[in-house]
Amino acid sequence: MSEFDSILIIDDEAQIRRLLEISLTSNGYKTLFAANGKEGITAAATYNPSVIILDLGLPDIDGLDLLVKLREWFTRPIIVLTVRNAEDDIISALDKGANDYLTKPFRSGELLARIRTAIRISDEKDDNPLLEFGSLSIDLINHVARKNDEIVKLTATEFSLLSLLARNQGRVLTHQFLLKEIWGFGYQEQTQYLRVFIAQLRKKIEDNPSNPVLLITESGIGYRFGN
Repeated sequence: MSEFDSILIIDDEAQIRRLLEISLTSNGYKTLFAANGKEGITAAATYNPSVIILDLGLPDIDGLDLLVKLREWFTRPIIVLTVRNAEDDIISALDKGANDYLTKPFRSGELLARIRTAIRISDEKDDNPLLEFGSLSIDLINHVARKNDEIVKLTATEFSLLSLLARNQGRVLTHQFLLKEIWGFGYQEQTQYLRVFIAQLRKKIEDNPSNPVLLITESGIGYRFGN
């Protein structure tokens, strides 16, 4: 964590803002606050925080709509923290660009761990053309993957899927998002495509494909690369 890491909390509940302020400042973060969507956009643009913690139940705009507006230009991590726990809301938030999703009531220790992970991954991703994960390396410029220094034979589609997941390490990517990004809008319901390609990739890059540590299934939602 950098001493300059700042967290913007967009939440209309004063009690939640106070609780987060105590937890975050005691762990070395600077805190910024917005009680509605309009204030949130202004604060994000003015201060460019390291992370945004976003509630979905805002008084002036639905949090999912605000998430879409923020993702038009804000590239740093956004963590949704909300009472909404329906699977559709979780999938929608992740599809619209959230890096993580926690429900209230929450544990401060878990939220802090998610923040640390989000910042670390964000810092590591910046302008890095070579991604390395233990014995696996992914060269984004030359479109080559290597395991134990040997080239892994991948099809163009397999490499596109692998690199998309790896570039979003730690973030859950939904079935619909992956299908749209790799195959296009007409394939967003074809989840069997993903199952086949994920299985093929696991055979090629995992030490034990039946117990994967790189390509992780998030049941009913999508896939995550690593942790």
